[in-house]
Amino acid sequence: MSLSFRASVPERGVEASFELGRGRTLGITGANGAGKSTVLGVLAGLLIPASGRAAVGEHVLFDLDGAGRGPWVPPHRRGVTLMAQRPLLFPHLTVLENVAFAPRARGLGRRAARERAGRWLEDLAATRFADRRPDALSGGQAQRVALARALAAEPEVLLLDEPLAPVDAEGKAELRALLARILEGRTAVMVSHDPQDVEELAQDVLRLGEQRARLPSA
Repeated sequence: MSLSFRASVPERGVEASFELGRGRTLGITGANGAGKSTVLGVLAGLLIPASGRAAVGEHVLFDLDGAGRGPWVPPHRRGVTLMAQRPLLFPHLTVLENVAFAPRARGLGRRAARERAGRWLEDLAATRFADRRPDALSGGQAQRVALARALAAEPEVLLLDEPLAPVDAEGKAELRALLARILEGRTAVMVSHDPQDVEELAQDVLRLGEQRARLPSA
């Protein structure tokens, strides 16, 4: 699905807009405090802007006037999934149960959710972790599981907040290559401080740092 976004969050000094074509990845860059994670939060439904509009295809996520009035779709009905910078895996669940949580939260039955989780773990070469608890995983392994959980929700738009930040240098190249494969043909928005991540994973770039930021025309 294509993604259109325009939002103003004055208390954070953020005003941004972009149009992203279907199956493309947008890389958002900028200094600390520029509003990168704010944009992801608004898209995910975790933060309500003062005004703006966003839509995935014909599905309007929010359309708010200057007084904050208008339709606003809650996070679980957006078809948008955020993979946070930290894996945030449930410590009391196994890897398989963590990944199955996403489809279960969207109404899929227990058995079907576990089957879907198993498929994603296999696709991401993480099946060997299935019975482990999160405290037995390395940083790179935990990120791989977090990615599987995000994908198991089968979102129309995938949001990635510094997906490679918790990974050591040795594991970055492998996970970056994995992300490149996963993101191909998928509509996604990624925040990163690393120019190499943006260069290798994103087709479009939005640079925040000014009061207004707009994706350059192709």
